Amino acid sequence: QVQLVESGGGLVQAGGSLRLSCAVSGTIYSNNVMGWYRQAPGKQRELVASITSGGTTNYVNSVKGRFTISRDNAKYTVHLQMNSLKPEDTAVYYCNFNHSSSWFQRDYWGQGTQVTVSS
Repeated sequence: QVQLVESGGGLVQAGGSLRLSCAVSGTIYSNNVMGWYRQAPGKQRELVASITSGGTTNYVNSVKGRFTISRDNAKYTVHLQMNSLKPEDTAVYYCNFNHSSSWFQRDYWGQGTQVTVSS
């Protein structure tokens, strides 16, 4: 029983900024990764950024230097600060939470939030 609630999507002009947030609640194990994926029409869903419970981050090359992922471990909330947005960033963004124990591993997904960047 893990729930994810996303917020922060919307419409923005090229060069603008948006901040996505995702709050995770429920029974959470200490070994976990939180991240953001996106999917544009006609394309596969791709990992945009992720952050481990230890603070290690990973970004897709196209957003390096523009996006920043962060997390609040006390509240289990992950944020994606998106700056210098480009039309190619337009997609549905999905929050992802993955945790594991010695006997299981499971992914949970948010409902998705639309990000549209106009030129």
